[in-house]
Amino acid sequence: MKTLFAKYRLFLAVLLLLSAVIIYLFYNALQPKKMLPIYQPSMVNPELVDSTLQFKRKYHSIGDFSLTNQNGKEITQKDYQDKIYIADFFFTTCPTICPIMTNNMADIQGHILNDEEVMLLSHSVTPEIDSVAQLKKYALEKGVNDSKWNLVTGDKKQIYELARKSYLAVKNDGDGGPFDMIHTENFILVDKERRIRGFYDGTKEEEMDRLMEDLAILKASYKI
Repeated sequence: MKTLFAKYRLFLAVLLLLSAVIIYLFYNALQPKKMLPIYQPSMVNPELVDSTLQFKRKYHSIGDFSLTNQNGKEITQKDYQDKIYIADFFFTTCPTICPIMTNNMADIQGHILNDEEVMLLSHSVTPEIDSVAQLKKYALEKGVNDSKWNLVTGDKKQIYELARKSYLAVKNDGDGGPFDMIHTENFILVDKERRIRGFYDGTKEEEMDRLMEDLAILKASYKI
């Protein structure tokens, strides 16, 4: 019996290994694929949603826009067509959360530098201060890659409406006037159809880890 076992030991070991691989593959195949939610206004904290949108349950997407980047180039939704992107709102003279957010966005830039599917978009909430020249200076200081990351300025009302009605990123109401000021730590993950797929605290390292995990899930969903 021992002789027989010794004779077929290699065969049995290979058979056992093959069986384990087959069981593992079947198990993985039967597991539901993780998918990210498609955020609608009705799914978000009402404090973050303009009153005109609070009960909207489907078809929400980022509105059209026309802004100017750090190189004086007009940036519109067409520059992000068929791209996944991460958006935020900042200002160059912010001494509190913005430096942390910008550093975290720069880290993300490092991860996606050679990824043609993913871009970044940072909106200035003080466009009257953040001129093209100011944004360019800031971009050079922070290591912004012009092909991956646009810092944009422009019409304040348009930027504030985007923050409140498109990205659902800001808690307070306002009219985009001279005394209106928004300040949010939110990073927003947007898919190729301009739909919101995730919100993240741009000041927290663990949230950045979650964002990168969700980005991988979102990218994989386009390959199914």
